[in-house]
Amino acid sequence: MHKRITRLMIVLLAGYLQLPIAGAATKSLLPERLEASVEARIKAGDYPAVVIGFVRGEQSGVYSFGSLQDSEKPDADTLFEIGSITKTFTGLLLADAVISNQVSAETPVSELMPGMKFPALDGKVITLGNLATQHSGLPRLPANLRPADGTNPYADYHAPQLKEFLEGLSLSRAPGGRYEYSNLGYGLLGLALARRADTTYGKLMVDRVLTPLGMQDTGVHLQGEHGKRIAAGHDQTGKVTGNWDFDVLAGAGALKSSGADMLRYLKANMGLTETALLPAMQMAHKPRAKVGAGTDIGFGWMTHTAGARKVIWHNGMTGGYASFIGFTDDGAQGVVILTNTAKSVDDLGFAALLPDAKLAPARKALEMSPEALDDYVGNYRLAPKFVLAIFREGGQLFARATGQNPFPIFPSAANEFFARAIDAQITFSRDADGIVDALVLHQNGDHHGPRVSDREAAKETTDKAVVNLAPATLREYAGEYQLAPTVKVTVTVQGEQLHVQLTGQQAYPVFATEKDEFFYTVVDAQIAFERDDQGKVNALVLHQGGVDQRAPKNNRR
Repeated sequence: MHKRITRLMIVLLAGYLQLPIAGAATKSLLPERLEASVEARIKAGDYPAVVIGFVRGEQSGVYSFGSLQDSEKPDADTLFEIGSITKTFTGLLLADAVISNQVSAETPVSELMPGMKFPALDGKVITLGNLATQHSGLPRLPANLRPADGTNPYADYHAPQLKEFLEGLSLSRAPGGRYEYSNLGYGLLGLALARRADTTYGKLMVDRVLTPLGMQDTGVHLQGEHGKRIAAGHDQTGKVTGNWDFDVLAGAGALKSSGADMLRYLKANMGLTETALLPAMQMAHKPRAKVGAGTDIGFGWMTHTAGARKVIWHNGMTGGYASFIGFTDDGAQGVVILTNTAKSVDDLGFAALLPDAKLAPARKALEMSPEALDDYVGNYRLAPKFVLAIFREGGQLFARATGQNPFPIFPSAANEFFARAIDAQITFSRDADGIVDALVLHQNGDHHGPRVSDREAAKETTDKAVVNLAPATLREYAGEYQLAPTVKVTVTVQGEQLHVQLTGQQAYPVFATEKDEFFYTVVDAQIAFERDDQGKVNALVLHQGGVDQRAPKNNRR
């Protein structure tokens, strides 16, 4: 799903296949620099496949780049997850209900969902308009979202979990206070509108939006013949990944669609095709609240102001796909971009609409052995209490900034790496002996970070005191722990440092805050050791992502 990163945080056909649809021009309408950038990224392995729907004046077309997993070319009918662009459809459902006088933007969400308790603050309740403009005061995700499968995070989150979370939630800011992107909020908006109509989100979407617009290749659950046309998604490292499934939070990002269908949606929003939904679309576009400098939000749709120009837009990202839709407010140009990898296409979208918008360069990843990658593994202090941890999993290097999620980085030259998930690059430096001793993070400027020891990094990344335990105490933890039938946790003592390794992963240092309590620096996880009545260590509990997993110690005689 859409992940706008405001802080630090595959090589197929180079040409394109033009795929006109009804009324499309026979010559490419795409700006030359956009076309060249997409071709370069396909060649560099940034994206497996890209499909672009483009509108200029009365002309439009769908253009396809790259190839799919089976080496076939994508086309206008290839299906992709569109992620958070789904929110513009959910916002349209709200606008449609407002125009038909069923609800208003000021309607409390509680009125549509009797029997469910909703948090409030300072006498302000959460309204449908608060949800639609991302000003609800709700967090990005519910704290009790604990997926059994991390590659399909929303599949097993259902109404009982949502009810439990909302009833126990205390808001940290009042509804209407300020912008905070919330997938929870939009999932709740879609659910509330469906409950009011006594139907499901998917069925409501088909009845009120998709069928009237003739979008037969768009929906929440696409199976049968549709299932055969879904492009295989790829994660940030380029590995094939599965599709996301949604239940109660479908309104946040459940839709799949094709280039042809999304072009229909784009043209309808631009007022280029006749539809009874146009007044509701225009209501959804209208800015209602501030997001930040130069950006406002309506019912889902963002308005970006660049000088005298304005672009109405939204983007999306899931575990294996990314997308962008936008158009100029004068209706002169519009674009939709779909790709089957979790790498942002936002710069391509804005470059299609704004001639001076910056385009990131294409970078080709080089092959580098795990042994060579290990030169860079370590911790680098970018600021007090802010460390960039570099670690390796298999043949892939990752970076993780304090308090943030890890992201893969790829070598482009000796000591030079780049991220595909975000616009960031890293340059490593070496001392006179050839040892990597620092890095420079290139993201919104250059940020120098000297290499620090694991223990120094641990002290920088927690407010708790890191304690030194006696070597004899550390040895008590050493051994194997059975986390799952095929997953063991191996604990070893290296020097005066405890290391923990899960089956198939690298061994990482963990640091004590007190006896039996440890934490990682490379991931947001903690380990607590348990003892029996005789004081011997007999198990550990891994705390990660809100889930506690107990692993008994394997006692060998």
